Amino acid sequence: MALSEQQIERYSRHIILDQVGGIGQEKLLASKVLIVGAGGLGAPAALYLAATGVGTLGLIDDDNVDLTNLQRQVIHHTPDVGTPKVDSAKAKIAAINPDVRVKTYPLRATAANLAAIVRQYDFVIDGTDNFGSKFLINDACWFERKPYSHAGILRFHGQLITVLPGESACYRCIFHEPPPPSAVPSCSQAGVLGVLAGVIGSLQATEAIKYLLGLGDLLTNRLLTYDALTMDFRAVKLNRNPDCALCGPDAAITELADERPPACDLKGQL
Repeated sequence: MALSEQQIERYSRHIILDQVGGIGQEKLLASKVLIVGAGGLGAPAALYLAATGVGTLGLIDDDNVDLTNLQRQVIHHTPDVGTPKVDSAKAKIAAINPDVRVKTYPLRATAANLAAIVRQYDFVIDGTDNFGSKFLINDACWFERKPYSHAGILRFHGQLITVLPGESACYRCIFHEPPPPSAVPSCSQAGVLGVLAGVIGSLQATEAIKYLLGLGDLLTNRLLTYDALTMDFRAVKLNRNPDCALCGPDAAITELADERPPACDLKGQL
């Protein structure tokens, strides 16, 4: 794919980077990233990936924009209240960069549909806020051998990790299984600092871009935590769990399945 004169100008600040250049920008334009959840985390990730020039973005979300979302879900604006989040996000992406093709999936991710969608993409971003969906995304990416970025935010704290199936620790290596229902409060119950979503979602986009370009060190086998009150980033080293029910040698999970009811409702999506 040869860059047009307009694209050379648009992406000039990338192209002058030795680590990216024209070849790297062409690679980004040929890449596909799936974002599950067009909410707090998915919003900044989608905006930056679109501006970066990732050629195809997939958006999964079955929710409509709510007034309470606007405090942190920066891809949605006041006139969008009541409209499907995937449609609202698609419009903003098109306004930022017409080079980007957006595929929308106005549905809830389940074991019946997620694997077939994940299969079409190069990298996946988990922008959901419930444990059932997070385990489902982890498992779908494992079975389809697709790299992905996990993240979560609550109150003033965020965390993220990048998973390369078969190479690094997966989400189940760390957390094993969802907690009992109501054991962990949702954002609607406990609150969340709006800008926190921008910090963590932007880091997820960074991991996607690094993976697509083969740059730097990914957050594999490291859980990065962030405390907005103290401005403290901390990386916790991890190893693959030999007893992991999904990626261990004696794995008990052999097919994709929906988890038990999540601890918080997907409609309160980050």
